[in-house]
Order: sequence, then structure tokens, then C-alpha cells
Amino acid sequence: MDQLWEILVVLTVVLLGAVGLAVAFLRGKGGKTKELPPQEPPPAAKDAPQRKANTYTPSSTAKIDTSKGSTATAPPPADTDERDEPPVRSAEPKEKVENRGGTAVEEAPAPVEPAPAPPTEPSIEEPESARGRMTRLSSRMAASNSAMGKGLLGAFSGGGKLDESVWEEVEDILLGADLGVEATTELVDNLKKRVKTEGSASPEQLEMWLHEELLKLVDPTMDRRIAASRVGDRPAVVMVVGVNGTGKTTTVGKLARVLVAEDKEVLLGAADTFRAAAADQLETWGARVGVATVRSEKEGADPAAVAFDAVKAGKDEEVDVVIIDTAGRLHNKVGLMDELSKVKRVIEKQSPIDECLLVLDATTGQNGMRQAQVFAQAVNITGVVLTKLDGTAKGGIVVLVQRELGVPVKLVGLGEGADDLAPFDPKAFVDAVLD
Repeated sequence: MDQLWEILVVLTVVLLGAVGLAVAFLRGKGGKTKELPPQEPPPAAKDAPQRKANTYTPSSTAKIDTSKGSTATAPPPADTDERDEPPVRSAEPKEKVENRGGTAVEEAPAPVEPAPAPPTEPSIEEPESARGRMTRLSSRMAASNSAMGKGLLGAFSGGGKLDESVWEEVEDILLGADLGVEATTELVDNLKKRVKTEGSASPEQLEMWLHEELLKLVDPTMDRRIAASRVGDRPAVVMVVGVNGTGKTTTVGKLARVLVAEDKEVLLGAADTFRAAAADQLETWGARVGVATVRSEKEGADPAAVAFDAVKAGKDEEVDVVIIDTAGRLHNKVGLMDELSKVKRVIEKQSPIDECLLVLDATTGQNGMRQAQVFAQAVNITGVVLTKLDGTAKGGIVVLVQRELGVPVKLVGLGEGADDLAPFDPKAFVDAVLD
């Protein structure tokens, strides 16, 4: 019996040992570790592949810094030059697709289309020279002033005797053209004297005398030059004033074109801080011919301060001329006229004002004379710009305004084109009136 138990114990031990060996054999065969291939040394630094693009995906609270180029830009790291680095783009989300085994895998991000090229800057225009503009555009004025010229020539070409009825007709035509009572009386009296001295005259002779007498009234001897050259170590300063709606800001822009065509370095000052978009309008005019504009970004800013800064900038940049555009104002508003006087005084703390141009709408005729007189009291007017002269039959306003203010008409507007501002030419004007 004892031997039987000993045999069973031995068999059990042998069997367990056999099972253990079998399990160990199976594990060793299935989990055998493959030998790793020999490792190659890393390539030299110059042969190392470039670092791949950053695929870091920021968390939901991260914010891309878009302040590059702004005033408060964070300084770049000491060992980099941000001018040589391409702009940082956030990582594009990867698209997930399924492979044949049904397992989701990640693919490379979809290609990013290149950003559109920035818009090209508009080319700088080259305005045509102002020389000869008055003659070239005189046909427009001749057409609009035909009532005055045709009326006068018609009165003298009747073939009858030059009696009082004819002279009264001539006076009515001249007064209707806003020549003014004083100038009308002077012209008619001078014509009567010439007829009396010369005796009877043909219509052609009367037309020649009329041309000569009208040219005397326009006065070609007046100095119509524009102050647009540096005075010593400072630029010339031109201040432009006028009532609302006369085309003052447009005139400043056109004047800048005239001066650029004469090879002058020009700077504009947007001191009209009350009219909406006045500074934008002036800046657009300047940009078309490469002229900078000094302006305030604050609506309703102090116009005197803007004018002061513009003149200072003109001195610092050594330009030839600074043109100051002021706000249009009603001539019967005392407070506004006092403010205009203040702008003038503030500018003169920086530099003398070499030119003060008053912009008048020629279509207003004698109604504009009251405006002119009040502006002349507030600031020292040195010249007049008559706009819309091509759209009125009241050409006599040229003579009237010169006589009332004692200053010349220096520029005239003969259309809506960018280069339709011309230096006033007395002979071309009279020729156009009597054409």
C-alpha cells in the first residue's frame, strides 16, 4: 500500500514537471525577442534633415498673437530676427479616415491655399502743367458767358445811332453780369468819350474799344502769382478760407495738383475738423499726386492745433509750400469768424502766412460780395479763387470782387475735372466773354 502511494506521488511530480516544461517551451517560442538591427550613428549637423513644421495645436484658451506691426509689438527672442521669419500659422486640423482594417488613422492636413496677394498701391498721377489751361478751357467760359458778350455786341451792331437807349441797354447788360455800378459807369463813360472823340465808329471799332476798356477793368497789371516757394529756411504757407459749399476742399486738392505740376514739394493740412469726411476727402486728393496730409484722427479736434502741426511738419520736412484747408463757415456767424482769426494767429506762432486765398462761388454774383467783405475783416485776404466760372453768365464778378477787396482773382475753376483749376489770365477771360 505504501509503495502504491509512492508510485502515485512520483507520477504526479513527473506529470507536473512535464506540463511545466511544455508551458515554458510554448512561451519561449511565442515571445522570442527579435534582435534589433545595428544602429547607425546620427548624421552630421550639416546633413541633418530640417525640422518639420510645428503641429502644435493650442488649447481652447490659447490666443494667436496678431500684434505684429502694431505699435505695442512684443520684442522677438534674442537669437531670432522677426524680419526673416515667416508669419506663424496655426496648425490645420487633421482629417481622419478609415483604413482597410476599419481603424481610424490620421492623415496630413489638407493643403492650405496661398493667401491672396495684397492689393497693389494706386499709381501716382502726374498732373498736367497749369500753363495755358486758361486758354485751353476758355471755350467753356465763352459758352456760359455768351449772354453778356452777345448782348453787348448786339447792342453796338444795330447799325443805328448810338443814342441814350443804346447806352442804357449796355448798362443793363453790364449790371446784369454783376460788373457793379461803379465799374459799369466807368466803362460806359469811357466808351462815350472815345465815340465823341473819334466820331462815328463801325461795329468792329466799337467791339475793339469795348475789349480794351473791359481789359482795363479786369486790370492785367495786378500781381496774380501764388506764394509757393520756400522763404529762407521755411516753407511758404497758404491758408484757404470760404463759406460752406463753395468747393473749398476740392480747390485745395486741385491747387496741390497745380503746384505738383510745377515741381513743388507740397504738404496739406486738414484743419476742417467739423465737416464729416473732410479730412478723408483732402487726403484722397493728396494721395493721388503723392502729397501727404497732416490730419487729426479725432472728429471735432481743434482746427488751430491741426494747422499748427501741419506748418511745423512742413518746416521739419523742408517742403516748398504748406496748404491749410479750413472749415467752411457762414460769414454772418461771429463766433465762427472769430475762430478763423484764432487759426490764423496760431499758425503765425509757427510761421508767417504768405497767402490767404478766399474761395467764392461765381454763380452767387453780388451775394458773394458780402461774404468776401466779412472774410477780409477776419483774415488778411491776398487773393481770390472763383469757382464755377464756367457755369455762370455773371462774369462781371471778377471786376467787382477785385474792386471791392483790392486783391486780384488768382485762380478760376472752369469745370469739375481734376485739372480744371487754372491761373486767371485777364486777356483770355475778356476774349472768352466777348467771343
